[in-house]
Amino acid sequence: MVPFQGDAGVNSRRGSPILLGRLWVALASLLLAAACGQQSGPAPTPPPPGEWRTFEGTWTAAGTRHTLSLGPNHRASVFNLTGSLLLSGEQRPGVGFRAQVIGYSDNLAGMQGRCVWTDERGDQAYSELKGEAVGTGSRIVGTFLGGTGRYAGVIGEYTFRWQFVAESEDGDVSGRVVDLKGRVQVGSAAVPPAGGRTQ
Repeated sequence: MVPFQGDAGVNSRRGSPILLGRLWVALASLLLAAACGQQSGPAPTPPPPGEWRTFEGTWTAAGTRHTLSLGPNHRASVFNLTGSLLLSGEQRPGVGFRAQVIGYSDNLAGMQGRCVWTDERGDQAYSELKGEAVGTGSRIVGTFLGGTGRYAGVIGEYTFRWQFVAESEDGDVSGRVVDLKGRVQVGSAAVPPAGGRTQ
C-alpha cells in the first residue's frame, strides 16, 4: 500500500479509518436526504445576479485511487471521489449537494482536479481544484467555472482542508473535509471584485 502524501499519521492496516470514513459518508447521505426531503421550510432561493454570498460547509467522500511509484519518495495518483456536501449559513446558495471530484495528486508537485456539485433539482456547479497533494491535513482551493440551471454563470471560490484521508491496500479511499468556506456570485453578467477575474 502506498499512502497519499501527508497521510503518514493514518494506519490503514487497522482498517478503522476506512470504516470511520464510510460511516461519515453514510451519515452525511442520511442528513442530505433529510434536508432535501423536508417540506416544512421554503426551498433555498438562488442568489440575485451580481450579489456575492458567503457559505461554509462540510464534505464526506469515498472512492478509489490508483498510484504510480516514480522512484524513491515520489508518488503520483489519480483519484475519483464522490460524497455528500452540506452547506450552512444564511447566504448559502443551496443546502445539500452530491459532490464528485476527479484529479491528479503528486506528492512533490501538488494536486489538480475538477469537481461537480449537483443539487436536489439536478442543477450543477463546476469548479477546478488546486493545492497540496491529497492527504490528511492538506489544503485545497476551488474556483467556480460556471454551471447549469440556477448556477449558470456562477463565479467565486472556496477553500477547505482534509481532516483525514484513509485508504486501504486495494485502492479504496475515504475522507472528510472541514473548514470549507467560500463565496459565490451567480449570473453571466456578474462582475468580480477589484483584482478578481472573470471566468
